[in-house]
Amino acid sequence: MRLFLPLLLILLSLAALLPGCEPKEEIVTRDASARLEFSADTVLFDTVFAQTATVTRRLWVYNRNRRAVRVEQIGLKTANSPYTLTVSGVAGPLAQAVEIRGRDSLLLLVKAKLGPGAENTPFLIEDQVQFRTNGNEQQVALVAYGQNAYFHRAETLACNTVWRNDKPHVIYDFVRVDAGCTLTIEAGARIYVHAGAGVVIKGRLLVNPDLAPNEELKPDDPRFVRFAGDRLEAAYSEIPGQWRGIQFDATSQDNVVRYAEIKNAGFGLLVFNPENRQPRPDVLVENTIIKNISGASLNFASGGASFDGAGILSFSGDFTLRNCLLANCGEYAVRGLQGGNFSLNFCTVANYTPGFVRPNPSLVFSDVLTLANGQPGPSVLPTVSILNSIVWGKNMEELGFENVSRYANQVTVRNSLLRTTAYQVASTATQLGFGGTGTDNIFTDPKFFSSPDQPRGNRFDYRLDTLSPASNRPVLAPLLARDLLNKPRAAATPDLGAYERLNP
Repeated sequence: MRLFLPLLLILLSLAALLPGCEPKEEIVTRDASARLEFSADTVLFDTVFAQTATVTRRLWVYNRNRRAVRVEQIGLKTANSPYTLTVSGVAGPLAQAVEIRGRDSLLLLVKAKLGPGAENTPFLIEDQVQFRTNGNEQQVALVAYGQNAYFHRAETLACNTVWRNDKPHVIYDFVRVDAGCTLTIEAGARIYVHAGAGVVIKGRLLVNPDLAPNEELKPDDPRFVRFAGDRLEAAYSEIPGQWRGIQFDATSQDNVVRYAEIKNAGFGLLVFNPENRQPRPDVLVENTIIKNISGASLNFASGGASFDGAGILSFSGDFTLRNCLLANCGEYAVRGLQGGNFSLNFCTVANYTPGFVRPNPSLVFSDVLTLANGQPGPSVLPTVSILNSIVWGKNMEELGFENVSRYANQVTVRNSLLRTTAYQVASTATQLGFGGTGTDNIFTDPKFFSSPDQPRGNRFDYRLDTLSPASNRPVLAPLLARDLLNKPRAAATPDLGAYERLNP
């Protein structure tokens, strides 16, 4: 017992000198060798429109050490930087005394809002996020490519407006062209539309009206007018439904869309004339690509009815399509309701819709429009002409004619490649069909150069392969001497669809 008490005192004294039971990952190290690691050495923003905020980018900051570190300071290198930081939920240019537990991480959020640059061409804005930990200085670069633009927000344009191609045009809410007025869009213009926004034409739209190239064009030729959503990140480059679309109202006449690309919208081109006003609104579409279109429960005016999206959507309107490609339309490529005239010559419908379950044929025409109360409106008989074209997709039936017995004599489909079983027969008194003698239609795989059925790489190319059955077909007037990319067609035996064969 005499020895026990002194021994106990010694043990208690030694215990007092030992570190407590605080976990090592919560003990802050002062070691100068403790450094941070980052999920990227550069936070990169794709092209950002000047004077608009970017999406938020994430930067993960990792503490790989066993013990915690106290980051003395996290801040931007440049005063009045166009970048903003959010650290631990607090926004500001500077954060101090930020602790990161051992073997833990910190999420840093970065946004950019660029002021106008001095040039109309893209410009570069750089900065750094600086970290100081136990005397160590570390940096992560911030890089954004800026682009000046014309901004249009809930704007009714002046009559006879011309949109130049020197800077992109960015649309918020809507742009409207009043009856009796014209909007002309120059070759090479870029139109970017914010989510939910669209273009409303009560007057006249002229897209690329004067372009007449002499040479064959590349698919990315800068003279095409491009319509797309305003999310410029690569992840959004092929996502449908990002903006509303281009709408022509009942008062709109003599519209022309040429050498254009319209993509990633809820609908591509829409004529809205549900009362069948005469003369009907009309749109001539030439050498144009409409792709990545999808929209469910679209509403127009205050009628209460809703409709699915389509590349071409028409309520008693007239459309003439020449040398056009319609691809990846989630509901319909062409949907004609309550009559109208539809003419397709040397067009390609390649509607595989990857990622969509599409119950409908790509092309569907009807003489009626279902009203908000669920009842059909008055019948207006459509006229449909499909010549020298390809209508193909993932569904077994890519053609549909509702109530066709009322207007069968107003449907002409000749010298085309079609995916259908219902209309593969010859026409009779009671049956509409496109397989009869003299129609020159074929019903087999067109063998595109690259498609979801036969991919070559990650991009689809709906020009024809060398062994395509759509190549070297008998000519059926009217012949279009050049294809979508202005390549000359064979005068006597042209290829079907929008493209003359890729490798003749």
